[in-house]
Amino acid sequence: MRKTLLLLIFINISLFPQSSFNFLRLDNSPRAAALAGSFVAANDDVNAVFYNPSAINLLKATPVSFSFLKHLEGINSASLIVSRNFKNYGRFAFGIQYVNYGSFTRADEYGNKLGEFGANDFALSVGYGNELDKNFYYGANLKFIYSGIDNYSSTALSLDLGLFYEMPQSLWSFGFSVLNLGTQLSTYAGTKESLPLDVRLGVAKKLQHTPLKFYFSLNRLADDYDSFSDRLKQWTFGAEIKISDIIQLRFGYDNNKREEMSLGAKKGFAGFNVGFGVNVKGYQIDYAFSSFATVGNLHRFGLSYVF
Repeated sequence: MRKTLLLLIFINISLFPQSSFNFLRLDNSPRAAALAGSFVAANDDVNAVFYNPSAINLLKATPVSFSFLKHLEGINSASLIVSRNFKNYGRFAFGIQYVNYGSFTRADEYGNKLGEFGANDFALSVGYGNELDKNFYYGANLKFIYSGIDNYSSTALSLDLGLFYEMPQSLWSFGFSVLNLGTQLSTYAGTKESLPLDVRLGVAKKLQHTPLKFYFSLNRLADDYDSFSDRLKQWTFGAEIKISDIIQLRFGYDNNKREEMSLGAKKGFAGFNVGFGVNVKGYQIDYAFSSFATVGNLHRFGLSYVF
C-alpha cells in the first residue's frame, strides 16, 4: 500500500493530475536538480535540451550525459542525452527519459493475490538548433512519449520550442521555452488527457571576476491561476560556485515545491536542493540531493563526457 501511495504522489508531484505524462516535469540531471530546475538559460550543459532546446547551440564538440535518479520504494528513473553538430546543417540532440515504478501486487476485490504487474514511462526525443541572428538562437525537440501500467498504455507526440539569447561581454543569458506542446495518440481506456504543457522564462548571470553564477526561472506560466500573484509563485533559483577546475558546488530553491510539499507547519527542507560536481580527467561526475519534506529525499547521480 505504501508503495502504491508513493507512486501516486510521484505521478502527481507536479500538480497536473489530469496528465499521464507528469514524468516529463522531472529533473533528471543532477546539476539541473541541484539548481532547482532553473536551467532555461543554461548554455554549457547538454541536459539543458530538456529545459530549452535552443540551448544546445552553445555546446562544443560532442557531449554525452547519463543521469540516474533513485526514488523511494524502488522507483527509479534515468536519462541519456547526446548532442552533435553537423556541418552546414546545425546541431542535433538525441535523448531518452525513462522511469520504472517497480512491481506491484495484483489482487481481486476480495484481496486474493493474482500475481504482479509493472508500470513504466519513457520519452524519445530528437532535437535541432541553429542560429537565428548574432548571439540569438532557436531550437526544437520532437518527442514520442509512452506511459504503461500493466496491460494498459497511452502514447503521445509533443514538441518543445525554445529561444536563447546571450550577452557574452556582460555574461548574461536569457532563455524562453514552451515544453510538451502536443497531443495523445492513444489513451488509457478512452479517456483523453492533456500533456503537462509548461511555458518557462529564465535568466542566468555569471558575476565577472568571480566563480559565481546565478540562475532564475519562472515556470508553468501556461497554467490556470486564481490570481496573478499565484502565477509569480512558480519560480526557482539556483547558484553555482566553481571552487576550482575540479570541484563545483550548487544550491537551489523551488518556491512552488516548498508550498506543495509542506505539511502543516512542518516544512523542513522541502524545496531546497544541494549538489556538487567533480571533474576527473575529463569525466564530469555530478550528485544532487532534493528534499520533499516528510515524503522523503531524492538522490541523483550523473556522468558526462565530451568527445
